[in-house]
Amino acid sequence: MPAAARLLVLALCLVAALPARPVGGQEAPLPDFDTFVAQAKARLRTDAALQSGYVFSERQTELKIDRHGRTTDRRVRVYEVYPPLPGEDAYRRLIEEDGRPVPPSRLDKQDRERRKKVEAYARELAKRGDAGYRRAEREYQQAVDERSADIDDIFNVFDVRMIGRDVIAGHPTIVFTLTPRPGAKARTKSGAMMRHFTARAWISETEYQLVKVDVEAVETVSWGLGLLARLHRGATASYERRKINDEVWLPARVTYGGSGRVLLVRTLRRAGSSEFFDYRKFSVETTTTVPSLSSSDPDERPPASAAP
Repeated sequence: MPAAARLLVLALCLVAALPARPVGGQEAPLPDFDTFVAQAKARLRTDAALQSGYVFSERQTELKIDRHGRTTDRRVRVYEVYPPLPGEDAYRRLIEEDGRPVPPSRLDKQDRERRKKVEAYARELAKRGDAGYRRAEREYQQAVDERSADIDDIFNVFDVRMIGRDVIAGHPTIVFTLTPRPGAKARTKSGAMMRHFTARAWISETEYQLVKVDVEAVETVSWGLGLLARLHRGATASYERRKINDEVWLPARVTYGGSGRVLLVRTLRRAGSSEFFDYRKFSVETTTTVPSLSSSDPDERPPASAAP
C-alpha cells in the first residue's frame, strides 16, 4: 500500500459515509455529526496497536503493470506475522512464495536472525536502567502528541461531510466524504500529505469503528522535492476491516493501484493487495518474549517477541 495512503488511513479512523436507508417510509435522521465523530475518536486505535496482540497470516499479491494496463509479472508471498520489538515493524516470517512453501533451511535462517535481534534487544534493555525507561516514556508521550496533531489536522485539511448510511458485509455504517479544502494550511507532515487525496469512509454506526475507506490521489505527490519519488495523480487504495471473533475490529484487506516515478528516471506501475487472516491471540506459550518497553505505536505497548 502506498506510503501516502497509509498516512491518510491512519487518521481516517474518525470518519465515514453511506446512503440513508428508509425507516417507516421515511429516511431516518443521521446522528449528530460532532457527537458521532467524538465517539469514533475515543475508540481510535491504529492497526499496528490492535494487531500487536495477535499472531496472524498475511498474503501479499504484487502486480507489475505495463503502460497498456497489462500485467507483466505477479508475485504472491504469504507471511506469518508476529508482534514487534519496540520501535520496529512487526516480524514477518516468510512461509510461502508463489504457491511454494519456503524450505525449512530458509525458515531456520529467518528464525535464527530474529532470535539474535531479540537477544540483543534484551541485553540492551537490561543496560538502560531508570534513565533509559524515562527517555522511552518521553519518546512515547511525544509520539502520542504527534498522533493527536495528525488527527486534528484532518478537520483543518478536509471538508468532512456526513452523507448517509450503508451496509458493509452486513454491518450498518455511516458514510463520510473528505475533500481537501482549497488553500488549507496543514500543521503536520501527515496533513501536508493528506491535502493531495480525497476519501470516502464507512464507520460502524453502532460501534464507531472504521469499516472501510477508499482514497484517491487528486494531485501528484512528491517526496524529496520530487527528486526521490513521485506518486502520480489517480493512484487509489481501498482498505477494509472486519470484526474478528466478535471482539475486535482488525484489517481484512488492502488493495492499491497506480503509477509513480523513482529518482526522476524510472516509471513504475503497480497494483496489488494484502489479505489478513487466521488471527490468533498472541501467547507466550508460542513465542519467545523479552520485557517490553514503549511500543513503536503510541496507542499501546505490546510485548516484544520473536517467532517460535
